[in-house]
Amino acid sequence: MTDALFDPLDDAATPLEPADRDGLLLTHITRRGELNEAEQLNITEAEGWAFKAKRDVLSDTFLRTLHKRMLGKVWRWAGSWSQAHDRRIGVDHWLIEPELRALLDSVRYWIEHESFPPDEIAARFHHKLTWIHPFPNGNGRMSRMAADLLLVQLGRPRFTWGSANLVEAEATRQRYVAALRAADEHDIEPLLAFVRT
Repeated sequence: MTDALFDPLDDAATPLEPADRDGLLLTHITRRGELNEAEQLNITEAEGWAFKAKRDVLSDTFLRTLHKRMLGKVWRWAGSWSQAHDRRIGVDHWLIEPELRALLDSVRYWIEHESFPPDEIAARFHHKLTWIHPFPNGNGRMSRMAADLLLVQLGRPRFTWGSANLVEAEATRQRYVAALRAADEHDIEPLLAFVRT
């Protein structure tokens, strides 16, 4: 297995475009493990901030702020929508904002009308947010935290997310990606099972 800085973890990892790579603030980092560690330290700090008070999770402004809080000490572009023109993952960059607005409106509707149980609302929110893939990187981590924040607001405990580190735990990450791909095909059941494993 390689530990080169910009090699993707697997075929589901978001490849970084050259312009995105230039946004690395910590120029001493040369290995993927070092990058993961720096990002995790930033994310842990952001988690304390995010869960300290009630947040308007269903706001594009909040999602940008959350992403910036999670990765802003590592990446210059944290909190900024992806500008890549030929994205391998996610919607085209010009569709990010309208797709995100539609998702946030849908989630508000699901909550108001109790369209699904709270766990399913949060799982669907997470899936669609990762599918939109609004940021150059860190989308899965940001959308997992956003889903957990939404769950807490709905009076539910946070998801367990397969009970493993999804950046490094290979088998767990493969199950997670498979569950997201099943949800892409309108089968939410594998994701619902995974998030409470």
